Amino acid sequence: AMWLMLQQDAPDDYVIATGETHSVQEFCEEAFRFVDLDWREYVVQDERFMRPAEVDMLVGDPTKAGETLGWEPSVTFGDLVRLMVEADIEALKRNARVPHLDYA
Repeated sequence: AMWLMLQQDAPDDYVIATGETHSVQEFCEEAFRFVDLDWREYVVQDERFMRPAEVDMLVGDPTKAGETLGWEPSVTFGDLVRLMVEADIEALKRNARVPHLDYA
């Protein structure tokens, strides 16, 4: 998608998304499934940080990217989560610090 954007005559804004909606819970379920763990044993929900009720659903609309650039999503939600989990596991195997993990 980025390469296609750079080939345009004029800069423009594009939404690069699948057009699907997924919850944080679905992300947790998928990520923990890849490492054979029950996410409910590790994730705590704090109501203070819950999004207000007026936001019913957020979903990216890639229509413009499809029509203008000829782009379409090729990575599924599950594939993306797997790639992220695998990258974190590889970083931990190298004994590297993973920036988004709390080491305190």
